[in-house]
Amino acid sequence: MIAPVNGIDLHYDVIGEGEPLLWLHGFFGIGDDWRHIFASPPEGYRIVAPDLRGHGASIDPAGRFSFGQCARDVLALLDHLQIGRCRAIGLSGGGIVLLHLATLAASRVDRMVIVSAPPYFPEQARALQRQVSEATLGEAERAVMRARHRGGDAQIAALFAHARAFADDRTDVMFGPADLARIEAETLIVFGDRDPLYPVSIATELFAALPRAFLWIVPNGGHGPVFGPHAPRFVESALAFLGGAV
Repeated sequence: MIAPVNGIDLHYDVIGEGEPLLWLHGFFGIGDDWRHIFASPPEGYRIVAPDLRGHGASIDPAGRFSFGQCARDVLALLDHLQIGRCRAIGLSGGGIVLLHLATLAASRVDRMVIVSAPPYFPEQARALQRQVSEATLGEAERAVMRARHRGGDAQIAALFAHARAFADDRTDVMFGPADLARIEAETLIVFGDRDPLYPVSIATELFAALPRAFLWIVPNGGHGPVFGPHAPRFVESALAFLGGAV
């Protein structure tokens, strides 16, 4: 489905029945990535899964990207769907979008789970961002990306350029304690203790700054420790949290 928002056609899927559950994928991802974690739509929820601006089928003709703009796009999508308040899961870049959304419109997010999402980019992440290059893609990896991102090689090149630009941006991902204190949603913070981008200290800073936070450090977990063998435990814990069990 398509929603015209903020000068682009935002592609999104709605799956399942029940309370709205917003799923925000990571950078380079697509909305359908929720299927790599949940074997089927979680019972009692209606998943709303957009392709963020410039990703998947949400092609941005202007070629601009910021996490803050993505949050405004998602807010417009919620308005389009007449969803006043939702629960949400944000993975990596999607978690950054969710932090923006929860500070822009605190009353719209009831409970949220943010996975491997920093309030700012530490220097170790910036060093890796500067090295991002599509030249490192093998043919098989490029074929997978072409299948996921409808704009083909031009869209893929734009995504890599955006990722490199993160290294020098000091405004889009820069949440201070006062910003985070505005978030009203109960928040489960999930971080791996072996994340090459963001050290565990980032997670503890978030935990200290968010007014209603819970913290789960995944032992031996890398960046986005919710896939593969970690998925069943994440599904169980995330759904219990979103359902108000903790």
